[in-house]
Amino acid sequence: MEVTKAARAHHYDTLLLVDNDASEGMRRSSATSLADGIVVLDVDAHDDRADLARSISTPTVFIGIPADTTGLVCVDLDFAEAARAAVDALVAAGRRNIGLISHPKITMRRESNFALRFHDSFVAHANALALDAPVAFPVADRAHEAITALLEESPHLDGLVLNTTAEVAASVSAALAENGRSVPSDVSVIAAGVTFSTERMAVPFDTIPLDPQASCTVAVDLLASMVDEGTTPPEVTLLPPTYISRGSVTPSDTTATAQA
Repeated sequence: MEVTKAARAHHYDTLLLVDNDASEGMRRSSATSLADGIVVLDVDAHDDRADLARSISTPTVFIGIPADTTGLVCVDLDFAEAARAAVDALVAAGRRNIGLISHPKITMRRESNFALRFHDSFVAHANALALDAPVAFPVADRAHEAITALLEESPHLDGLVLNTTAEVAASVSAALAENGRSVPSDVSVIAAGVTFSTERMAVPFDTIPLDPQASCTVAVDLLASMVDEGTTPPEVTLLPPTYISRGSVTPSDTTATAQA
């Protein structure tokens, strides 16, 4: 929908191509001049459509960043920076035992690009800061098993980053409560690189959002300039993350004591 709205602003219509073979729609579109340009969504780290985009003449923009961006045009939120910003916000509040609830393992095995980029940046930044920072992968669209795994690995868990699904995030407060932990006093929580709002959850979480309107608008703007003006945009355009505070991150007891 956001791609469609952005395209209309440039006086273009959109055609949605859905095939069991993710590359077939691109091949058909390029071979038959079905479209002036192509926007590629739901990008994997090793995506067959990346090689195809390099071989066809139809201007193409990826919303998402595969592992090899050579010869491509890609737009996305800076997920690596979003992960670092989430960790830094928790560290600034005095949290030192920070866990990550990532996406289900099936998403990670599929090599969904954004989930991998966020995960790898979280791990690297936590290691650089010498933090106790375990990672858990949810099951059954809920957080309970992931919270149990994090607490087993880090019994003094006091910070939590969520780069996961809305259903999992919505059950985090209940899962922590079942383990005698409350948000934000015992565990401060940030949902980062997510498309959903936390405003109506039991405890609204601070958020570093993925804004589909922003990424789609930039992608379509670049594609329109390629089609209309023959421009050659940069291979990668990263959108800077923004932080929305909703009160789920507070100073730890040790930080509050030190400040007093």
